[in-house]
Amino acid sequence: MPTPVGNRYAQFTDCDNSLGGISVTDLTLMTFANDPATVLPSLALLSHRVRVLPMDAASLVKMPENTILFLDARDDFATAKTLCNLIHASGLSTPIVLVLTEGGFTVVNSQWGIADVVVTSASPAEVEGRLRLVSERGNAPATSMMGNASEPTTTVEDGQIRSGDLIVDTNGYTASLHGRPIDLAYKEFELLKYLVQHPGRVFTRAQLLQEVWGYDYYGGTRTVDVHIRRLRAKLGGEYEHLIGTVRNVGYRFDPPENDKGDAAAQQAARSSTHSSDSAAE
Repeated sequence: MPTPVGNRYAQFTDCDNSLGGISVTDLTLMTFANDPATVLPSLALLSHRVRVLPMDAASLVKMPENTILFLDARDDFATAKTLCNLIHASGLSTPIVLVLTEGGFTVVNSQWGIADVVVTSASPAEVEGRLRLVSERGNAPATSMMGNASEPTTTVEDGQIRSGDLIVDTNGYTASLHGRPIDLAYKEFELLKYLVQHPGRVFTRAQLLQEVWGYDYYGGTRTVDVHIRRLRAKLGGEYEHLIGTVRNVGYRFDPPENDKGDAAAQQAARSSTHSSDSAAE
């Protein structure tokens, strides 16, 4: 007997292609899975229209123009990457969200030309948050959502990651801001380093817990919130906004503004970060 989730996916397979408004988004899921509901179960708990198509080139012509494509890359990276390349080669502007297992993050990079990634076990709140972000920026990579992707603001040289006046020395396990050392505990440094290495990319608490604390850590995701607060405090009031909060999703590193005339915008960003962080916690 099919699951309710499976039935829900089936009923949207031949749905109307038009967007019915901001609250209901047209989604396409491409997969080889016998039960599409297992790819990203949280989709069935949201109000969006979902059509299911086979994961092959022929399906590209069946996609409507205004849709967000979820591509099942859990088990077949080669086919997923080929489809990404075909989509871009065809001139389609369809935003692509890769569905991965947690181990899949080591394979994906900016050359895939995707808008975002999501783990198969993501919560409905996270999926909704990522959909909102993708809808706002289209198929622009997540790393460029805070600025011009052709002008990278983060550089790496001799083990030193530089982003504006912030320097993270991965060899010496030190960090400095405006030439002044930042006194960081080991996990605070590792968390800052990981975020700075992926400017603009949004990570869930669970992802940060796995990447920074490791698979064998059994503490809760609240640990991430505590370390984020400590990092912001040590960066100081002028720079705490470098670690941004994306409500209902997680955290990201926002590269510092190069234009000193943007002080007002930075202050607004800090205010937004505080209010969003309170809601996220």
